[in-house]
Amino acid sequence: MKKRILLIGYNYAPEPTGIGKYSGEMMTWFADNGYDCSVVTAYPYYPYWQVQEPYVKNRFWYKTEQETTEKGNRLTVHRCPMYVPAKPTGLKRILLDFSFLLTAGAKVVQLLFGKKFDYVVTVVPSFQFGLLGVLYKKIRGGKMAYHIQDLQIEAARDLQMIKSPKVIDLLFGVERYIFGQCDLITSVGEGMVRKVQEKTDKPVRLFLNWTDTTRFYPLPNKAPLREALGFAADDQLLLYSGAIGEKQGLEAILQAAHEFRAQPRLKFIICGSGPYKAKLQALAEEMKLHNLFFLPLQPIETFNQFLNAADVHLIIQKANAGDLVMPSKLTTVLAVGGVAVITSNPGSGMYALVQEHQMGILVEAENQQALNEGIAAAIAQDTTQYSQNARRYAEQHLSLEGVMGGYEQLLLTS
Repeated sequence: MKKRILLIGYNYAPEPTGIGKYSGEMMTWFADNGYDCSVVTAYPYYPYWQVQEPYVKNRFWYKTEQETTEKGNRLTVHRCPMYVPAKPTGLKRILLDFSFLLTAGAKVVQLLFGKKFDYVVTVVPSFQFGLLGVLYKKIRGGKMAYHIQDLQIEAARDLQMIKSPKVIDLLFGVERYIFGQCDLITSVGEGMVRKVQEKTDKPVRLFLNWTDTTRFYPLPNKAPLREALGFAADDQLLLYSGAIGEKQGLEAILQAAHEFRAQPRLKFIICGSGPYKAKLQALAEEMKLHNLFFLPLQPIETFNQFLNAADVHLIIQKANAGDLVMPSKLTTVLAVGGVAVITSNPGSGMYALVQEHQMGILVEAENQQALNEGIAAAIAQDTTQYSQNARRYAEQHLSLEGVMGGYEQLLLTS
């Protein structure tokens, strides 16, 4: 008989980036490897911060879908209504999380009366969704896994999204309770694993974000790829591709574009969607940055060519993000052998990883001069070794089959 697994989290396929992408690929892998899979999730909204077609008409109520993987296996997806703010703030994000907790909670209660799940995996953020896993485990049994993509409480505190120490302490208290009920706790980076381990006496395991190394790989000739995007063959493209939100600190790219404005062959690109994109566009127009271009999210069918067109990839985040986030965009950049300039400080897990494998140029976070110097180095020096090291690391450590096979073993032995 097939083992049954339930995933709970508000980000899921067909969201094209971030946690939704990984959760979708995770459950597809389980379905293709003999598991009976179900998902409790929201309607796709990220990174646009509005529900996407063809789901708009159903967004105010529940919907259950039967999906089929490319290999012909089926899984069940329960979509739950959720408040989605067009311009997220700290308070609005709390309302978003709470609304899904309520609607998903109702769906989990309904599932209590069906066939038992052997495993329930809750994906963080939001951290309190672990309560739904606890509810299921206490009533129906089975193993509960808690997978941490972002350290949400610390991020909310450090980014001043929640300023009340009493509220922060309360949230940490809820989190400690959830940890106490878990059979398996995982996170996406060694630095994040260490931080979570400080908060619980249960073992915390590493479960890396992966990349499809067969879909994303280096291409030898960049010139036609640049021309396909409307740039000259001899332009040098510096690309940021990903979510456009507060924690990235993307104003630094605008300042860098201003610094290099006298070098007409250097073209800066910000590709993606998010609540801060309009603000950045307005600022770029005010600064008269003719060497900076904003592009929408690119189709998955041509995304490998798009990433390969860049000479330098910009992995930007604020200093206080530290080990709180492991940028998912980095895994795909490594797969294409991209040369990355990465803002990360000594002591963080990402800094140690990149330094150990020599697969990018590390610069101090929120230090504009350091970023400018890192960009200058990336476009002036021979970066072949960085590129080769990046691809090698992706092949050895980030393949979907290798990472998911390891996670399956963690589930089975927890």
